[in-house]
Amino acid sequence: MKQHRLELADVFRTHQHDFLTRWNSVLSRQRKALRDIRDCRTAVLGGHLYECDRCGHRVKVFNSCRNRHCPKCQASARAKWLAQREAELLPIPYFHVVFTLPQQIGRLALQNPRQIYNILFQAASETLLTIARDPRYLGASIGFLAVLHTWGQNLHLHPHLHCVVPGGGFSPDGSRWITCRKDSFFLPYKVLSHLFRKLFLLSLGKAFRKGQLRRSGELRDLAKPAAFQAMGETADHLEWVVHVKPPFGGPRRVLKYLARYTHRVAISNHRLRTLENGRVSFDWKDYADHSRTKTMTLDAVEFIRRFLLHVLPSGLVRIRHFGFLANRVRKQKLIQCRALLAASARPIPIDHDGSTSVEDPPCCPICRLGRLIVIELLNVETAVIQDTS
Repeated sequence: MKQHRLELADVFRTHQHDFLTRWNSVLSRQRKALRDIRDCRTAVLGGHLYECDRCGHRVKVFNSCRNRHCPKCQASARAKWLAQREAELLPIPYFHVVFTLPQQIGRLALQNPRQIYNILFQAASETLLTIARDPRYLGASIGFLAVLHTWGQNLHLHPHLHCVVPGGGFSPDGSRWITCRKDSFFLPYKVLSHLFRKLFLLSLGKAFRKGQLRRSGELRDLAKPAAFQAMGETADHLEWVVHVKPPFGGPRRVLKYLARYTHRVAISNHRLRTLENGRVSFDWKDYADHSRTKTMTLDAVEFIRRFLLHVLPSGLVRIRHFGFLANRVRKQKLIQCRALLAASARPIPIDHDGSTSVEDPPCCPICRLGRLIVIELLNVETAVIQDTS
């Protein structure tokens, strides 16, 4: 019999009462994520009874919670999203740029996630588009996608954007494609960093003056204009990290990267090691120590608290497209890109993981020849009875 592997849901089921007892001011979206992840693929959510159309084997499959913070529910969402992106890739190098907020600013996101993360997207996108248009650097209109991550390996708050940028763009009149150098990123990171810092702090100051930022508890001192201004001046003297990574190469590598990053949650089940005596152990990479993999052990309540820091407000879009890849112009602009690049519009083949698509009936695990067909819908009461029988 296959041994059960520790999952995030196990931690939630075992220690949710302890957590809610210690932290009674949990936001509704955090309570929902806690509940959804706890109940995902259990009888609590109901399910389906499948039967193999060849050997007659029957199997119960319980419903997924479909919460975007659930580590179990991201595979199908990722596969669907990647299939949509596959045909949009261009046969040119792609680059990876990461915009990171300094800790002094990032902590504002604890009470103002929607405002701070929207400003982060706005400042980073305007930075890339503005510097790329500058004739001193590329002199072209570019496009890119950006993915929001809010965590570090130790689950502390660490807001940053991963941007995937095609290596080139349209000339000002749109008549030709301007290609960047293949061996390095076409925009200087120091210039990016300085403009990013300037644009972010300008938008942050506007949000403060309009009364759009909460500042209670540990942030209550920032309610005073003088204190908030002092924080901004301090941040303005910091070097904001804009990390430019080596180019990906072709589209195949870009898709493999996207498969890892786009639908990632704060911690995946495979990083969990043990849950013993009210403590959770998990793997993490210590980037300050040459990215060595280490094991961290936390009190289970503290582990849950850190995870729930990264539950985003409802409706906050964490994958966004800009420039010629913006949703409203992407289809038309990609046709123009391929015309200028003399490229085919057919999809680029990628390496699939061999899993069945969400629309196809799953293969029977016993005979491996037949397909599992739904023969009965299990409501919650029926599912609970069958699961305990």
